[in-house]
Amino acid sequence: MTRTWDALEVLATGPLATVQDLGRPGLASMGVGASGAADRTALRLANRLVGNPEGAAAVEATLGGLAVRALRPVTVAVTGAPAPLTHGAPHSVIHLPEGDRLELGTPPVGLRSYLAVRGGIAVPEVLGSRSRDVLAALGPGPLAVGDVLPAGSVPAGFPRVDLAPVRVPSGGEVGLRVVLGPRDDWFTPGAVRSLLSEPWVAGSASDRVGMRLDGPGLERAVGGELPSEGVVPGALQVPPGGRPVLFLADHPVTGGYPVIAVVLRADMDLAAQVRPGQRLRFRLAR
Repeated sequence: MTRTWDALEVLATGPLATVQDLGRPGLASMGVGASGAADRTALRLANRLVGNPEGAAAVEATLGGLAVRALRPVTVAVTGAPAPLTHGAPHSVIHLPEGDRLELGTPPVGLRSYLAVRGGIAVPEVLGSRSRDVLAALGPGPLAVGDVLPAGSVPAGFPRVDLAPVRVPSGGEVGLRVVLGPRDDWFTPGAVRSLLSEPWVAGSASDRVGMRLDGPGLERAVGGELPSEGVVPGALQVPPGGRPVLFLADHPVTGGYPVIAVVLRADMDLAAQVRPGQRLRFRLAR
């Protein structure tokens, strides 16, 4: 059994704070989605900065507002959306003495920040992962004031770096690469052109499940119903209203509306940092 120790007390959560690792892939046949960090690159970087395995569990905070107190001396890092910090700076190694507070303000750009603690957040696993799946209500619940987060055993090694010079998320228009299909033939040629040429806006009704997009309605060429079929992260599913939904980390494993295109997995970390009201454009992958 891995030894754990109380590391952080949650003082504030902001709009939403959850524990996330790299998820529970491979269980779609059982109806269980992979879930995990929406911005996997940011999670991996936070863990590397504090010497953890890249897939260790950390806290994913949406639009800042997270505040924690160190219950003993801890080493942490915050990556992803560059939230202003009361200690240190984003994308750097931060040492917190016992009793010190770390607060994340509202990031000027981006949506999701990741707080990693040396040793990893050691809440109990569910189906092999510590991630919270908000759609399936699997894993540890969203963080609440007063929660105590345990950490695991401190890794033997420590990286010789104190700052990672990385590109911050864009506050402007975001470009995402797509491949068409599997059901692009259910749409008119004009609908496919609109998808690839028109700007889209991330809607306010967006979460870890999916990003609802505002823009032109995509006209169907094929009527009728589509039997439910498997879907993947990045799928652009089009409900009857014609406005697509971009599936994110906690998407359902099946869907009954046609998928006109799929965003490349390599671009999904960019999508995870898009705020409501921000513009996107889709282009064919080459």
